[in-house]
Amino acid sequence: MEYEPAVFALEDGSCFYGVAFGAKKTVVGEAVFNTSMTGYQEILTDPSYFSQIVTMTAPQIGNYGVNIDDIESAHPQASGFVVREISPVASNWRSTQSLPDYLNENGIPGISGVDTRAITKKLRTSGAMKSCLSTEGISGEEAVKRAREWAGLVGVDFVKDVTRKEETLFEGTAESCTPFTVIGTHLGKIREPRKRFRIAAIDYGSKDSMLKHLYDHGFDVTVFPATCSAEEIEAFNPDGVFLTNGPGDPAAVTYAHETVRSLIDQYPVFGICFGHQVITHAIGGKTFKLKFGHRGGNQPVKNLETGQVVITAQNHGFASEPDSIADRAIVSEINLNDKTVAGLRLKDRPVFSVQYHPEAGPGPNDGTGNFEKFYQMVAAFAQEGES
Repeated sequence: MEYEPAVFALEDGSCFYGVAFGAKKTVVGEAVFNTSMTGYQEILTDPSYFSQIVTMTAPQIGNYGVNIDDIESAHPQASGFVVREISPVASNWRSTQSLPDYLNENGIPGISGVDTRAITKKLRTSGAMKSCLSTEGISGEEAVKRAREWAGLVGVDFVKDVTRKEETLFEGTAESCTPFTVIGTHLGKIREPRKRFRIAAIDYGSKDSMLKHLYDHGFDVTVFPATCSAEEIEAFNPDGVFLTNGPGDPAAVTYAHETVRSLIDQYPVFGICFGHQVITHAIGGKTFKLKFGHRGGNQPVKNLETGQVVITAQNHGFASEPDSIADRAIVSEINLNDKTVAGLRLKDRPVFSVQYHPEAGPGPNDGTGNFEKFYQMVAAFAQEGES
């Protein structure tokens, strides 16, 4: 077998040389790392990774191939993929093709045979950096030059690149199309008939599994573009509003702040990840860029009100400044690794948010109770309105 060379370069001048897989292409983006042991397909197709080149810390990637059921969006969203070893064999009964073939079909380059441990240690020490990945045979010097020339993502609106372009009714899958709602984790499910409520989900770059969980927990979900106005949501007359995950700098999407600022005074609202950050700005708070972000399926979060600790899946590079939201919100959860804000709730409105992915795609199921919490909040608000 003939191997093609590849290079992965960072803005600090570091170059890592390895073997190309996937598409023959040169890309630039923010270099980040993910500590998940599995779930590379969900990671690649998560719109929150738009404009980022992802390094996986697990030593072998691709061993179970890819399949149509585990994608989180229509195509890969990450700009490039960096691994220690790409598996030559895709061994799983659900697999429909190999990971290299999948990336090649979708125009995403990858590099294997590099020291991902060294890359991760460098990013943890120096922080996330501009980077360039090339499978086209360019020199390391040229790759470093292209990395440095990239504009970066601070202050840039990437949401407009990944959001749905028009209002869309989410249709549950054959597995989830049922008159019963699934309650609990995958380890213990109870099916209980219940009233269904209409939810307006504002799409900043949503993962499909987020919408599936909403559907399964008793919501009929209509998805709106990120650029929708409060008046459009009001005309739809939902029972509640859901704010999805998404990529880039939350401070840059001022149109979203304005819309949500109006909606939180009218409806129960649940925000996840980027949606959590939008709520922060909507109530007059601020966000800041983390040194290297939280990306993986092993992030510990503590609920300050109940004392409960859960292990969560996370993917974000920004966080809320706690002092900036103190007037209107209570910090309900913190990340135990660095004590950053992992959840908040408004003091006077049925509005809450979490800085993690409770749908667990991929990751642990500890956070799925947030969907049930949202259902109970919407149900109570609807009952209050009827009385």
